[in-house]
Amino acid sequence: MSSERQTLFWVLGMAAFVSVLYALSAMLLPFVAGLAIAYFLDPVADKLEEWGASRALATTVIIAAFFVTVIGILILLFPLLQAQIASLAARVPGLIESIRAYAQPLLERIQADMPADAVAQIKGAVGDYAGTAIKWLGGVLGGIWKGGIAFFNVLSLIIITPVVAFYLLRDWDLIVERIDGYLPRAGRPTILEQCRAIDDTIAGFVRGQASVCLVLIIWYGGALTVTGLESGLLVGLGAGAISFIPYLGAAIGLVVGVGIALAQFSDLAPVGVVAFIFIIGQTAESYVLTPRLVGDRIGLHPVWIIFALLAGGVLMGFTGVLLAVPVAAVIGVLIRFGLGRYISSPLYHGGKT
Repeated sequence: MSSERQTLFWVLGMAAFVSVLYALSAMLLPFVAGLAIAYFLDPVADKLEEWGASRALATTVIIAAFFVTVIGILILLFPLLQAQIASLAARVPGLIESIRAYAQPLLERIQADMPADAVAQIKGAVGDYAGTAIKWLGGVLGGIWKGGIAFFNVLSLIIITPVVAFYLLRDWDLIVERIDGYLPRAGRPTILEQCRAIDDTIAGFVRGQASVCLVLIIWYGGALTVTGLESGLLVGLGAGAISFIPYLGAAIGLVVGVGIALAQFSDLAPVGVVAFIFIIGQTAESYVLTPRLVGDRIGLHPVWIIFALLAGGVLMGFTGVLLAVPVAAVIGVLIRFGLGRYISSPLYHGGKT
């Protein structure tokens, strides 16, 4: 088979795979979650095997410990978060009114200094863009609801994910060996080299970013709670958890935290303390945590990560969000590989060496 026909075969096969994946996106969440759990727990299972445990025993112990830990954390946090969610929901009307009260004088001053026709044009443009943004956000939220938050899918996530994770983790080495046996022999070394690069990128980003998120959850949640901010633990947990999206966690946390502080405190000093907490967190994330725990070796630019997460959410809902970073890593590695081949080819240097 010629190289052109081989390339066509793999392109068509990848297109068919992506089409099936997109068509089944509504029911893939528990399988994707189980695959992710198995992938990141496989090194632990390999270590237990080195210590003499069978693969089945190692898998049983690891999966049981993982889900017991997760459930235990949820049980401990749920009563606190439930009270804080109720408190935050009760404060939302007052928070909106406080924001309006602070913003209205500024808007009135700007409106007084601008020509009437310019004000009308701005209002029209803002209305158009707001309608578009609301429609887009509704589509994203609707996709997330359809893809992962509907009751049936939540139920399947709870029931099916542990089963999928167990069987994939138990048979992980066999699956890898079987896939390796199907690789074309001539291109096997190159494919394995790129797979190792993809594995290093995904593992480096997710494990490193998970450590960053954990540190920020502890910092935001603890500092806001000590400050006395109502729903401080909830705000800190949310801001730290979404810090895997560059700058978004601190930005949302800052807006929500300062808004709650304005509604709660009559003095501006606590409001400044809340803002300072998020400034410290973002500074530490940018200059200390991310360089040390994630580093630049993964080759995933923050803008590329943001784009991948938004695109995944729009296309496949919450399942797409889970798949976004692995897919971004695969595309990034393949692009670097393709560029390397291009630079070393006659297409780049015109046949001159």
